[in-house]
Amino acid sequence: MDFFQALFLGLLQGLTEFLPISSSGHLILVPAFFDWADQGVGFDLSVHVGTLLAVVIYFRRDVFSITRDGLLSLSQRRMIGQGNLAWFLVIGTIPAGLAGLALLDMIDNELRAVEVMFFTTLIFGLLLGWADWRPNKGRTMDSLTWKDAVLVGCAQALALIPGTSRSGATITAGLFLGLSRETASRFSFLLAIPIITLASAVKLLDVASSDVIVDWSGFLVGGVTSFITAITAIHFFLKWLNKVGMWPYVLYRIALAGVIYAVLM
Repeated sequence: MDFFQALFLGLLQGLTEFLPISSSGHLILVPAFFDWADQGVGFDLSVHVGTLLAVVIYFRRDVFSITRDGLLSLSQRRMIGQGNLAWFLVIGTIPAGLAGLALLDMIDNELRAVEVMFFTTLIFGLLLGWADWRPNKGRTMDSLTWKDAVLVGCAQALALIPGTSRSGATITAGLFLGLSRETASRFSFLLAIPIITLASAVKLLDVASSDVIVDWSGFLVGGVTSFITAITAIHFFLKWLNKVGMWPYVLYRIALAGVIYAVLM
């Protein structure tokens, strides 16, 4: 992998991981457009680590208080502070964790087809637009329940299908449940931390147990650029959220589906 390819894919991963436009879909489609070889599991690990560090650092105060209150609630057997939110994040991670373990081979081999990504890009983009268009979205983080966590977690599991978008699916589910844009987005971003950690651990095991030679220069470039781009994307997404809503991303997904159909199908 040359420097430009590593830089471009790192930027792409960082930008698309937290925007509702599908990072996995872009990382599959862009090499197909440019006829690049598969970037390999080592590079995938680097960009996952970069985006994980970005969301942890950006929400560091939330992460600290949620972790502290969750552990205190567990040790004292009563809910303290944000202990509820800690458990909701655990509950929301379980569906995707189980689905990933059960369907990993199918996801990696059968569901990476261009036709699948065309339909997921288009359909889930339209669902995001519908969810954002509906009124009565004012629920805050304090109103979350375990049922909300389960339903958003199931949406996250569904997002294992390439082209769906993890953030897009979870934000869509949150909006349909009546959460405000900011609450749905923040819960989605916090929910990214445990699932990206699990994904990174799986990829780390793959690298450690295989004979693949890691391109450390590409690893570094991809990790650093994905980190910088991801933390910037989170900041501006939340800053502009109430001004622009979700429709710019909906329109982008519709346009991208058109390009997929015209060029790759």
